[in-house]
Order: sequence, then C-alpha cells, then structure tokens
Amino acid sequence: MVTAVTVAPAVATPPSGLTNIPLARGTNTSNGTIPLQVGTDVAMAQITVDPGGSSGWHSHPGGAIVVVQQGSITVHQSAGSQCQTTTYSAGQAFIERPGEVDDVTNAGTVPYVLLVTFPRVPQGDSPRTDQPDPGTCPGL
Repeated sequence: MVTAVTVAPAVATPPSGLTNIPLARGTNTSNGTIPLQVGTDVAMAQITVDPGGSSGWHSHPGGAIVVVQQGSITVHQSAGSQCQTTTYSAGQAFIERPGEVDDVTNAGTVPYVLLVTFPRVPQGDSPRTDQPDPGTCPGL
C-alpha cells in the first residue's frame, strides 16, 4: 500500500497596521571599520505601527539597527523552541541579527515609530523577509 502525503508550504505572516516609509538607500563602496560587504546596500526606513498592530513574523538578511522614536514595542523572538520577549520604549535602540526571526507588536495606545538602518542588504533585494509563524509564541 502506498500512502501519499501532501505538505502545504508555510505561509508568511503579514504585518498589520504597519506603514513603511523608505528614507534612503545606497550601495557600500567603502572599506570602513564596520563589517559591511562592498557591493551590498544599506537601507533606511521609518516604520510606524498602529496600536494593536504588528510587524508580522520576519527577518532581515543583513540584520537591523533599530531606534524607537515614539511609543513602545514588544519584540517576540523565536529562539529555538522558546519565545523571548523584550519591551523597548522611545529613546531606546536595539539590534536584530541577520536571519533572526521575530514579530514586533504594539500593545500601547499610540502608534510606535521606528527609525531603522538595514546594513548588508543584497543589491535590489528587500531588507525584510516575511517568515511563517514559528509557533514558539502562542497567541501572536
């Protein structure tokens, strides 16, 4: 007897209530002291998420340097089989490592505004990669 098994592809989790305004993008042509690869892009964006909204599960190919300009955010990171949760508020900054999978939510009463620099973005590619819900943070 032969049994067929069909596996559906994982579906990415889209953001909700999110506005992304690209601010700048340029190709690295220097040999500076920050470890950037020549030929990759550096992109900058202002990201706003309304109360109750989220970034959706995602990662960044070259990581991200994030400054919280307004509001507060809760970062839910999938770390193996664990859910790690960290809250940041206006005036704080943090780093997302390349390939790190997380969902950033707004449980506050005002939109959060982030200013984000995405280093080492492959030329012509998106600085963001939508990811399926890893199932490590129930309720998101």
